[in-house]
Amino acid sequence: MLIKLLSKYNQGNTTISMKTAISIPNDVFKTADAFARHNKLSRSALFTRAVTEFLSLHRQDNVTEQLNKVYGKQESALDPVMQGLQASSVSKEKW
Repeated sequence: MLIKLLSKYNQGNTTISMKTAISIPNDVFKTADAFARHNKLSRSALFTRAVTEFLSLHRQDNVTEQLNKVYGKQESALDPVMQGLQASSVSKEKW
Protein backbone atom coordinates (compact mmCIF):
# COMPACT_ATOMS: atom_id res chain seq x y z
CA MET A 1 0.00 0.00 0.00
CA LEU A 2 2.82 2.42 0.85
CA ILE A 3 4.55 1.70 -2.47
CA LYS A 4 1.38 2.65 -4.38
CA LEU A 5 1.09 5.86 -2.40
CA LEU A 6 4.71 6.81 -3.14
CA SER A 7 4.40 6.00 -6.82
CA LYS A 8 1.25 8.14 -7.11
CA TYR A 9 2.94 10.95 -5.20
CA ASN A 10 5.96 10.86 -7.52
CA GLN A 11 4.23 10.66 -10.88
CA GLY A 12 6.52 12.08 -13.53
CA ASN A 13 9.64 11.93 -11.39
CA THR A 14 12.43 9.47 -12.01
CA THR A 15 13.46 9.30 -8.35
CA ILE A 16 11.51 8.39 -5.27
CA SER A 17 11.18 11.25 -2.79
CA MET A 18 10.84 11.09 0.95
CA LYS A 19 8.29 13.28 2.62
CA THR A 20 9.50 14.76 5.90
CA ALA A 21 8.56 17.42 8.42
CA ILE A 22 11.07 19.99 9.67
CA SER A 23 10.84 22.93 12.03
CA ILE A 24 12.21 26.27 10.91
CA PRO A 25 11.68 29.79 12.23
CA ASN A 26 8.56 31.54 10.88
CA ASP A 27 10.52 34.37 9.28
CA VAL A 28 12.72 31.90 7.36
CA PHE A 29 9.64 29.99 6.20
CA LYS A 30 7.85 33.16 5.05
CA THR A 31 10.90 34.41 3.17
CA ALA A 32 11.48 31.00 1.54
CA ASP A 33 7.80 30.68 0.62
CA ALA A 34 7.77 34.13 -0.99
CA PHE A 35 11.01 33.39 -2.85
CA ALA A 36 9.63 30.07 -4.12
CA ARG A 37 6.39 31.67 -5.34
CA HIS A 38 8.27 34.53 -7.02
CA ASN A 39 10.57 32.08 -8.81
CA LYS A 40 7.75 29.66 -9.68
CA LEU A 41 9.25 26.86 -7.57
CA SER A 42 7.56 24.55 -5.14
CA ARG A 43 8.78 24.84 -1.56
CA SER A 44 10.03 21.27 -1.88
CA ALA A 45 12.13 22.20 -4.92
CA LEU A 46 13.52 25.26 -3.15
CA PHE A 47 14.47 23.37 0.00
CA THR A 48 15.94 20.52 -2.05
CA ARG A 49 18.14 22.96 -3.99
CA ALA A 50 19.17 24.74 -0.80
CA VAL A 51 20.15 21.56 1.03
CA THR A 52 21.94 20.18 -2.05
CA GLU A 53 23.99 23.38 -2.36
CA PHE A 54 24.77 23.42 1.36
CA LEU A 55 25.94 19.81 1.29
CA SER A 56 28.08 20.37 -1.77
CA LEU A 57 29.82 23.32 -0.11
CA HIS A 58 30.49 21.36 3.06
CA ARG A 59 31.57 18.22 1.21
CA GLN A 60 34.68 20.19 0.23
CA ASP A 61 35.38 20.86 3.93
CA ASN A 62 35.53 17.14 4.52
CA VAL A 63 37.96 16.63 1.63
CA THR A 64 40.23 19.37 2.97
CA GLU A 65 40.05 17.87 6.45
CA GLN A 66 41.00 14.43 5.13
CA LEU A 67 43.88 15.82 3.07
CA ASN A 68 45.15 17.75 6.08
CA LYS A 69 45.15 14.52 8.11
CA VAL A 70 47.20 12.72 5.47
CA TYR A 71 49.65 15.46 4.58
CA GLY A 72 49.82 17.15 7.97
CA LYS A 73 52.10 14.40 9.24
CA GLN A 74 54.63 14.59 6.40
CA GLU A 75 57.57 16.92 6.08
CA SER A 76 56.71 19.77 3.73
CA ALA A 77 60.16 21.26 3.19
CA LEU A 78 61.42 21.20 -0.38
CA ASP A 79 64.33 18.85 -1.07
CA PRO A 80 67.53 20.97 -1.29
CA VAL A 81 68.47 19.49 -4.69
CA MET A 82 65.00 20.24 -6.07
CA GLN A 83 65.15 23.73 -4.60
CA GLY A 84 68.45 24.35 -6.40
CA LEU A 85 67.06 23.07 -9.70
CA GLN A 86 64.01 25.30 -9.40
CA ALA A 87 66.10 28.34 -8.54
CA SER A 88 68.43 27.76 -11.49
CA SER A 89 65.51 27.42 -13.92
CA VAL A 90 64.22 30.92 -13.17
CA SER A 91 65.89 33.61 -15.24
CA LYS A 92 67.47 36.47 -13.41
CA GLU A 93 65.65 39.71 -14.13
CA LYS A 94 65.69 43.14 -12.55
CA TRP A 95 62.44 44.05 -10.88
